[in-house]
Amino acid sequence: MSNKFKTKLIQPIIYNLTLILIFLILTEAIFGQWFDKNSFGPYMREHRMKKQKIEYYDQNEKVEYLYIRNYHGFRGEDIDPKEIDALIMGGSVIDERYKPDQYTITGYLNELLKNNNYDIKLVNAGVEAQSTAGIILGFKNWLFKIENLNPKFIIFYVGINDTTTKEHIKLDDMTFNGHLLNPDKREAFYDNLKTRSFFYDTLRKIKFNYFPRKNFMKYDGKIDSQYKERFKFINYSEALNNYDIKKLQTKYQLKLKNYRERIDLINLLSKKINAKPIFVTNIQADGHREKIFIMNHMLINHCKEQKYYCIDVAKKLDGNINYWRDGTHTSKEGSEEIANLIFLELREFLKKLY
Repeated sequence: MSNKFKTKLIQPIIYNLTLILIFLILTEAIFGQWFDKNSFGPYMREHRMKKQKIEYYDQNEKVEYLYIRNYHGFRGEDIDPKEIDALIMGGSVIDERYKPDQYTITGYLNELLKNNNYDIKLVNAGVEAQSTAGIILGFKNWLFKIENLNPKFIIFYVGINDTTTKEHIKLDDMTFNGHLLNPDKREAFYDNLKTRSFFYDTLRKIKFNYFPRKNFMKYDGKIDSQYKERFKFINYSEALNNYDIKKLQTKYQLKLKNYRERIDLINLLSKKINAKPIFVTNIQADGHREKIFIMNHMLINHCKEQKYYCIDVAKKLDGNINYWRDGTHTSKEGSEEIANLIFLELREFLKKLY
């Protein structure tokens, strides 16, 4: 083959490849999110466009369902942000990926709202392992980037994950922010590129909408037998009688101060999207241990002083062994009871709001 013939053969290939490359670059520049201030960037990669087949079973039933994190990062099918009336935020005890939607606190609350003629759509914004520090990071790198998101109120189910935070927690600490940002800097760099890329984002949307993960995950909803053996719930009256509140306030002075400051910041951040915050106390299956007891005590008193709206679920929740499936996460019975307790006071809040 002569050099002249090779040149004639190669030139159009190079020319066409150059045109394709220019087209790809221009398309990315025009339609990609490279310069979009509202792009999630490296954040929320683990919590958006996820669709996992799950099999839930307990002693009475087996349910197959899809655990969905939609395009905007909320649990459930895609919804126009302007149609979201309210959010509920917290850690795994709100995300509740191990249960079908209808058996979550969010699901039960939505059913109560519907049955009581409230035309309100409450959306699950729970993120596993998230503390109040993670919620603050979530506002700045998640909620604030969603156009037309203006919920009337946000329920913050907080406390448990904050008991294990460091005294001077940094907001970018991956242990407590729910992995909103990949701690591996190299992975975060690639996450940023993938999120901003038009072509990658389009392919991911297609996969999300039409190709859920094939393999089933299985969650046992039955109450763990080892948990039953060690179950010992400290109720509110016992805690009030056994603890010296002033000593606990001194013992956990710095933790309480930092927790209070994060609550105040969450209040301010909520107002930036015109939402009224509602803070809800929580406890685990061991009840009112001293750290969560004093943190909840502080939160309720602080709410009264600052005129925040608070619901003290922890104080009212009975220590029923069947309310938890392990030491931390609620059974469907527990989620229903918590939803009932929240709704009792939420109804009074809604009378003032509407």
